[in-house]
Amino acid sequence: MRRATRGERGIALLAAMLGIALMTIIVMDFATSAAMGHLTAANVANDLRAHYLARSGVNVGVAILAQDGRNDSNTDEPIDSLGDQWAMPFPPIPVDGGSIAMSIVDDARKLCINRVINPSDGSIDLTFVETLERLFAILDVPPEVLPAIIDWIDPNPDESPGGAEMVFYSALQPPYAPRNGPMPTIGDLRMVRGVNEATFFKLRQFLTAAPELRVNANTAPPEVLASLLPELASNQAMVKEIIAARQLRPFAKVTDVANLPGLAGVGTKLTSLLTTRSDYFTIAAMGNFAGARKMVFATFHRQQDGAAALASWQEN
Repeated sequence: MRRATRGERGIALLAAMLGIALMTIIVMDFATSAAMGHLTAANVANDLRAHYLARSGVNVGVAILAQDGRNDSNTDEPIDSLGDQWAMPFPPIPVDGGSIAMSIVDDARKLCINRVINPSDGSIDLTFVETLERLFAILDVPPEVLPAIIDWIDPNPDESPGGAEMVFYSALQPPYAPRNGPMPTIGDLRMVRGVNEATFFKLRQFLTAAPELRVNANTAPPEVLASLLPELASNQAMVKEIIAARQLRPFAKVTDVANLPGLAGVGTKLTSLLTTRSDYFTIAAMGNFAGARKMVFATFHRQQDGAAALASWQEN
């Protein structure tokens, strides 16, 4: 039998070393894949836990709104104000290694963006458009955003000056169609031409898609109050008087606002624009678990008996 030469032994050793190296790579790849799979599964589980914590936060908010509604039913003149329990800041709630953060705002403190179009005939409500123009000027929002919003809601497919219709949105990547109808949630604003993230987060504090036709004098921010009338926009002293009066005692009736001394000649105009009640409320709940975060924005229509009917649901 022929003995293996030195060269043959070297080739065999090299083959063995290559085999060992290959096996090492395979084992390391398997271990890495297994570890990544475990990490992915853990992240999915954490996301799911955070999601359900956020949903639990919504349930807590609904319970608070229901209790407040029942309390209001026992009063002669029920109102909604910043002194109500639902309007109070809530500290984070620790739950089994995670936490829930939750806040509630009434949508009557904002302007309903869908009011730019009259539902009866699809025409543009020019009076309300002027209100939005004042609000945008106060917030320093580019004025060209408003025509694009009107085109987004307007059922007419024809593009208006400064607006945007199918031709613009179909050219985007990815393309999509304009709503050409009422916004179901204020999240629609993200899709409107000219609305970037900064503009969206600014406007969402003052605009709503909930069908609140009047502004709550007890909860509306100064910017919204100032936008209601040209006289208020040009005279901040009137707005400050409204804010100061409601801090002393919430308005029981809109006539209480009209009768403020500093609002002579303007108060009567406000009575048709204001209310002291809120029907729609948005609960913002965030669930946190092991670094995973989930947000839920749920808008509810609260009934007179305190029961809440879901109007819209949005998750981030």
